[in-house]
Amino acid sequence: MHIHTLDQWQHLHDFSEVQSQAEKNTKIVTVFTAVMMATEIAAGTVFGSMALLADGWHMATHVAAFGITIFAYRYARNHAADPQYTFGTGKVSMLGGFASAIALAVVAFLMAFESVERFFQPQLIQFNESIGVASLGLLVNLASAWLLHEHHDHHHHDHDHHHAHDHNLRAAYFHVLADALTSVFTIVALFAGKYLDWVWMDALMGLVGAAVITKWAHSLIKDTSAGLLDAAADKKIKLDIMTAIEADADNRIADLHVWCLTPNQLAATISIVTHYPKAPEEYKKLLAHITSLAHMLVEVNPCHGEPCIELPPNPTLKAHPL
Repeated sequence: MHIHTLDQWQHLHDFSEVQSQAEKNTKIVTVFTAVMMATEIAAGTVFGSMALLADGWHMATHVAAFGITIFAYRYARNHAADPQYTFGTGKVSMLGGFASAIALAVVAFLMAFESVERFFQPQLIQFNESIGVASLGLLVNLASAWLLHEHHDHHHHDHDHHHAHDHNLRAAYFHVLADALTSVFTIVALFAGKYLDWVWMDALMGLVGAAVITKWAHSLIKDTSAGLLDAAADKKIKLDIMTAIEADADNRIADLHVWCLTPNQLAATISIVTHYPKAPEEYKKLLAHITSLAHMLVEVNPCHGEPCIELPPNPTLKAHPL
């Protein structure tokens, strides 16, 4: 029986990240957005503006998305040490961002459908009242964007060395930016209808808003699904690992897998072949400069007898253009 402690070879698998300020800002933005959502939906219905109504329903998707964002932060924090999650709850933010993106895509379709219908069945619009409500909505959007951008920008610079994102925060930030843009389209459509008699602009701006939402949804789905499906890290990270390991002695990497644990932290399994084997910790020290590597498993394979046949270059690890 092994009688010595294993502490030096063991470590925690809690890769969760503290995002208390991001969660607090998101809650504030959710309250602002919910109040403005109810105002715009009511005003769009009463005053007959499809663009204003579309903007209100767009805000409704934001309220739902912000709810998902807040839930994801809370769930990740409360279950960070839960052993049923192999690598912690770092991917909860990706799941929250993915769910928000799906909600955006569904509402974009509904907005487009309703806008096309308004082309053939135009309604009387009370322009002055609609413009006032839309302008108020834009101010709320800009305030919310500033509130989220302050933390989003700080977070981005903190982790700029490996271009990471908090997908949960990013989803909330993009929701607000898209809504601000939609508010601008709404105001433009209402002014065009009032002064140029271009009533059809109201429905057109509804379609433009749907297109903007679709674009953001596609971007979020693409980014978050890659993390959720354990897509390989970019080639530059893998090339950095290979260069650091193979520059020492006669080491060759026989097998390498790198993937995301959280938007800011990576895991790697590395299989090394060498004539001069060392303890795994020595190879981990060679990678200490890659600060995004939070979890590593290193397999060392001694090469005995005659020099090992040189491994062919891995076509998936060609030099990444810098």
